[in-house]
Amino acid sequence: MNLTTRRTRLAAAALAAVVAVGGLAACGNDDDTPAEGEKPAKLVVDTFGEFGYEELVKQYEQQTGIKVELRKTAQLGDYRPKLVRYLATGRGAADVTALEEGILNEFKANPGNWVDLTPLVADHSKEYLPWKWELGKTPDGKLLGLPTDVGSLAVCYRKDLFQAAGLPTERDQVSALWPDWNSFHQTGQKYKQATGKGFVDSITAVSNGVLFQQGTDLFYDKENNIIADTSPAVKTAWETATSMADISAKASTWSQEWFGGFKQGTFAATFCPSWMLGIVQENSGEENKGKWDVAAVPAGGGNWGGSWLAVPEQSKFPKEAAKLAEFLTSATSQVEAFKAKGPLPTNLEALQNEAFLSYTNEYFSGAPTGKIFGEGVAKIEPVHLGPKHQAVKENALEPALRSFENGQASKQKAWEQFVKDAAIQGAF
Repeated sequence: MNLTTRRTRLAAAALAAVVAVGGLAACGNDDDTPAEGEKPAKLVVDTFGEFGYEELVKQYEQQTGIKVELRKTAQLGDYRPKLVRYLATGRGAADVTALEEGILNEFKANPGNWVDLTPLVADHSKEYLPWKWELGKTPDGKLLGLPTDVGSLAVCYRKDLFQAAGLPTERDQVSALWPDWNSFHQTGQKYKQATGKGFVDSITAVSNGVLFQQGTDLFYDKENNIIADTSPAVKTAWETATSMADISAKASTWSQEWFGGFKQGTFAATFCPSWMLGIVQENSGEENKGKWDVAAVPAGGGNWGGSWLAVPEQSKFPKEAAKLAEFLTSATSQVEAFKAKGPLPTNLEALQNEAFLSYTNEYFSGAPTGKIFGEGVAKIEPVHLGPKHQAVKENALEPALRSFENGQASKQKAWEQFVKDAAIQGAF
């Protein structure tokens, strides 16, 4: 038995033990079981980042008389450990829980933690992007989650900073600057030469942009064996990202430097899946309204992110929770969420909705974001993400890239560290 296999089996055994503990803990809640037909006074929804649900839950409250509490966590890296703890202890989970694609398979592995939504909602199987709907199901056909968004890629850029560097500012002209990644790098070098500042926020952002364009296996093969050290997709992302260290502002995604960099103009461009628009706006502030715009991503489309809404087994009101999830993922709600914060619809009716297709984002210089991101949906190919994808990306790949970017390790040493950490983080 090789080391990876042994670690995988040990990790699986440990996770099974955690689930068992969670099941025992959940049994302690029997006394709190609501009476037959009892209506919940409140339902709790857990999300990360910006889902655009603030106004939608107010509508739901008015329609049903049920109060909805939104619990938002800024970063997925902080969100996942809390969810693991809730499931392990059998208490604390929200009634409706968002599951991002990077962690979905990890939680699919223990379907007993989740309510099968099939008997609780109408049959919506023909209403969403087919591959997105299927990914929300467990191997045995259980409907674990209803689709929310998908992360069609673009580039968010600061027009004022481009102008100061003598670069074009109109989105079509900007898109034409970088038909490929090499051209993007060359544009960044021109910007840095003119301003002395970093062009793109970080090489980890570049890595994400490239990685999710590949449309193939990333850290795992189809049998969920770790292939991080041999994956062509990972190698392409690594080589492209490390080549751009010279134009990086070294503000890694989700860091305090990154959050502050939007307002301070530390960098001029970042990679924007549709759901990132709300995060850029929130952190840039009202004073930077109209300074941002949206251009095409180098080398075509791609998909970074996207989620589903699930109902934990420990919810005391699974029927009502399922109805709330159904409401939040409907065609109308997906259009409203997109207009509020940017998450791109996966509901087919929403994607054809005139209010979506014609929507322009005032904050981003009136960019036709419905058209820009909507056209990108057709180019998205589902990528196979293994059970610990997010852990490998955040705890192995990105730290290795940062160590190279910050001059703490040579490119070769950083790669070796990534391969070592990927085997540990990816064990399941």
